[in-house]
Amino acid sequence: MSRIINTNEPLLVVDDLKVTFNTRGTAPVRAVDGVSFSVRAGETLGVVGESGSGKSVTSLAILGLLPERGVQVEGAITLDGTDLLKASERELQAVRGRRVAMVFQDPMSSLNPVLTIGRQLTEVLRRHNVCNKTEAPGRAAALLDRVGIPEARRRLDNYPHQLSGGMRQRVMIAMALACEPAVLIADEPTTALDVTIQAQVLELLRELVSESNTALILITHDLGVVAGMCDRVHVMYSGRIVESGERHALFAQPRHHYTRGLLASVPRLDLVGGKLTPIPGSPRDVIDWSDGCAFAPRCPAVTEACLGGPPALEALDDTFVRCVNPEPLGESMWKVG
Repeated sequence: MSRIINTNEPLLVVDDLKVTFNTRGTAPVRAVDGVSFSVRAGETLGVVGESGSGKSVTSLAILGLLPERGVQVEGAITLDGTDLLKASERELQAVRGRRVAMVFQDPMSSLNPVLTIGRQLTEVLRRHNVCNKTEAPGRAAALLDRVGIPEARRRLDNYPHQLSGGMRQRVMIAMALACEPAVLIADEPTTALDVTIQAQVLELLRELVSESNTALILITHDLGVVAGMCDRVHVMYSGRIVESGERHALFAQPRHHYTRGLLASVPRLDLVGGKLTPIPGSPRDVIDWSDGCAFAPRCPAVTEACLGGPPALEALDDTFVRCVNPEPLGESMWKVG
């Protein structure tokens, strides 16, 4: 079934989100620094970046899952006209799973090891009044069957350790889809899976979004994963979006040097035998955004202008780029279907 893109108002709008961690004895750490984006029904939005770029913190902030103590969250996160940052814990509990659901990156630690798969699935269904106690087991089995788990009824009696990594991830997806949420957040859903299972999980997500017109936010560190999945892509670095655009334009002509570095470090079948080009340095090699571009210490094209203050995210041809010295247009790096 082909994807139906809803062109109406966005389902979820994140506006100028800032997340600061305050630790006693050390300077505050701004993990997310002014991130803004939106996602519509039937759309798949990719959020890409290395570990530590602020991707997962952004997703946890959306669901209100960050610790209350030592964390300051600013901005606005609007779902159906309601600001989730101003919602009470009781209101958030009604939203989580029902309107916005999340597939976490490590199913083994996300699933309760002492409860059966069936118990955990039926708890979600009953908590949100999807069905009653009698109907819940049948509904849970149907969810497992929907995500491709064989002998679904029998699997309800299994514990998480009795399933493979790929099957545990499918269980997590089933739990996330139990209440047919409007927005699904998948945070590194293929971490630690082999390439065959990874492809199956991504195809499953693609089919489910297409069938239900759900808005999907796919968070990953690998641009190659989103090449065939996403409609739009945001590239994050050190808490900010540094490049944003429609996937064809961004993959073909990435203008930010960080985006180009991510693409150059991905293995390609058409360049067998060629050397990968890793991004020099570490994600910790950054400067404060107030002093210039945080990527400057690692950038191959850094100039004095890069250190003159915080660069703005500005429109540049077909994408938005946060760079004072962007890569000029040239030969396409990647072609995506």
